[in-house]
Amino acid sequence: MADIYHSDNIDRVSDDFTKEAKISTGNFNNVSACQYAIPSHWDIGKVYKRLIKSVAEYEKIGIIDALFKVYNSFISNKIDDYNSSMYYENPSYLPECYLENKVI
Repeated sequence: MADIYHSDNIDRVSDDFTKEAKISTGNFNNVSACQYAIPSHWDIGKVYKRLIKSVAEYEKIGIIDALFKVYNSFISNKIDDYNSSMYYENPSYLPECYLENKVI
């Protein structure tokens, strides 16, 4: 049985996809080109931690249950989109949006 995870196979699949999708060769370092600081995983974790703790407290559920609820809610995509303002909002605003199930 062939090793599908062999680097030659991965390179071939990558090359085939790049050609099929008509992706040109170039420098796509959009992190260095952006006009603002990209939040670190620690920064993102702090936002989620506060929200998860708030949800657990408000809904009187465990932290793990709250974690699943938050990550599976609409607000997770909003927080992870750093081009929107949700990540940068006041920490008390995020639980309110979560509870209303919409951006308020």
